[in-house]
Amino acid sequence: MITTTTTLIFVYNAKSGLISAFGDMVHKIVSPATYPCSLCALTYGAVSMRGEWRRFLDGTGLPTRFLYRDEFRRQPVVGDLALPVILLGGRAPVPEVLVSAAELDALPDLPALIALVEARLAAAMG
Repeated sequence: MITTTTTLIFVYNAKSGLISAFGDMVHKIVSPATYPCSLCALTYGAVSMRGEWRRFLDGTGLPTRFLYRDEFRRQPVVGDLALPVILLGGRAPVPEVLVSAAELDALPDLPALIALVEARLAAAMG
């Protein structure tokens, strides 16, 4: 997962694959309060990424990388981070935590996530 360019890395607390994606979709619809990935819940509707989030990501001008729990855990340098998490890669040998799992879990909505990511990016890149 080593990157040489500053990259936003989003790690979902969900498994990769079509069967898992279908199960996640059903879980978000049937029981959203018990869905284990706050990052997914904030940034995705039932089947696709929210347009407001996509526009925000495009507007950052930074490359993005999206990983699922099983993909992330296979990386040799990740440690035992709580998921979901947003990382900033490319500035150090190991990606830095930009927004932690606890912070993601506490966010009320997508505008709050966007505001937090904007503030953290400004501080990190400033």
